[in-house]
Amino acid sequence: MNFIEPRTVILLASVMSGLMSLVLYSLKRNYPSSIKGLSEWSAALLVLFVAGLLVAGRGGLPDLVSISVSSFLLWCGLYLAYVGTQRFFGVKPRVAPWMIVISGLSLIQLWFNLVEPNYHVRMALTTVMTACLTGVHAHVIVKQGSVTFSKALAVGVLTFIGAIQVVRLASSFLFSFPANTEFFGTSVIQLIYVASFSFSVLLFSISTVLMATDRLRTELEHLANHDSLTNALTRRQMDEICRAELERCHRHGRSLALLMMDLDHFKSVNDSHGHQVGDRVLVNFVAKVSALLRGPDHLGRFGGEEFMALLPETTLDEAISVAERIREVCAQADQAPYCTVSIGITTNRQDSDTVETLMTRADTGLYRAKANGRNRIETA
Repeated sequence: MNFIEPRTVILLASVMSGLMSLVLYSLKRNYPSSIKGLSEWSAALLVLFVAGLLVAGRGGLPDLVSISVSSFLLWCGLYLAYVGTQRFFGVKPRVAPWMIVISGLSLIQLWFNLVEPNYHVRMALTTVMTACLTGVHAHVIVKQGSVTFSKALAVGVLTFIGAIQVVRLASSFLFSFPANTEFFGTSVIQLIYVASFSFSVLLFSISTVLMATDRLRTELEHLANHDSLTNALTRRQMDEICRAELERCHRHGRSLALLMMDLDHFKSVNDSHGHQVGDRVLVNFVAKVSALLRGPDHLGRFGGEEFMALLPETTLDEAISVAERIREVCAQADQAPYCTVSIGITTNRQDSDTVETLMTRADTGLYRAKANGRNRIETA
C-alpha cells in the first residue's frame, strides 16, 4: 500500500468537501426555509475543507497552523455538522458547553504541540474528541423515529468514524511513529485511518443531501395533500382515503360514517368583515373539529366553507354523537365573528355503495339541515 500517498488523499477529500459545501449552500438557497440545518451543514463542510488543507500542508506550514489550528477547525467542523443535524430535526443545540470543551482541549493540544511536544497525547485528544462528537451526532439521528436510507447512511458513517478513532487510538500505543512525520506515515493503520476518515466525511455530506431531499419530498407531499389555509386534507386526498376505507369495509363487513359540514351564513362574514377574517373563521373551525376527532378519523376541505369528515369503524349513532359535539362547539360564541354549522350524516349500507353514493347521501342530509333552519344535524 506504499503507493498510496496520504497527503494526496487528504487534499482530494478536502476539495470534495468544499464542493459538497457549495451543493448544500445551493440547497439552502433553493429549498423551503422550513428545512433547517442546511446552513450549518454547509459551513461545517467548508470548515473541514480548510482544516484538510492545513493538515495537507503539514511540514511546509508552521506546526501551530498545520496541527493546532487544523485540529481546532476539525472539531468545530464536526460540531457544526452536529448542530446542523439538531436543527434539521428540531432539537435545540447547546452551543456554549461544547465550545468551552472544544476551546479547552484546543489549548491543551497547543501545549503538547509547542511547549511539550507529545504526539501520543495529541492523538489521544483528537481521537477521543472526534469519537465523542460523532457518537452524540449519531445518537441524535437514531432518536428520530422512522428509519430511512439517508438516516441509516448518516448513522453508519458517523459510527464508522467513531470506530476508526478507537482503532487509531489503540494502534498509537502498539506502534511507534517517527516524530514530525507520523501523520503521513505509510503504515497500514495510518493509511486506513487517513483514507477512511477523509472519505467518510464525503459520505456523510451525501447523507445530509439525501436527508434534505427526503424532507423536501415529505413537505411537497404534505402540500399536495393538505389545504394550504386550514391544513385540512384536500378533496382529492379525501376521495382516495374514502375509496380505500370503503373497500376495506366491503372486504371485512365494517362500517364507516361520512359527515358533510357547511358553515352557516359564511358569505355574510366575508362580506361584513373581509376575507382575512373569513379565513380565520375557517382555520378556527378546522382546529375545533380536529380536536374532537380520533386519530384514525380524517377531516378534509370539500370546497369553500364546506368540509367532510370520514369516521372509520363508526355506527350511525356514534356518528350522530360526534356531529352533535361538533355542532355544540361551533355554536359557542367564544370569539366574533363565528359561524354555526349544519351537518349531514350517512353510513355505508351495502356492498354496492360507492364513494359517490356516500357523498350524495351525506349531501342530501346537509341540504335538509340547511332547509330546516341550519345549525342542526340531519341523517340521510
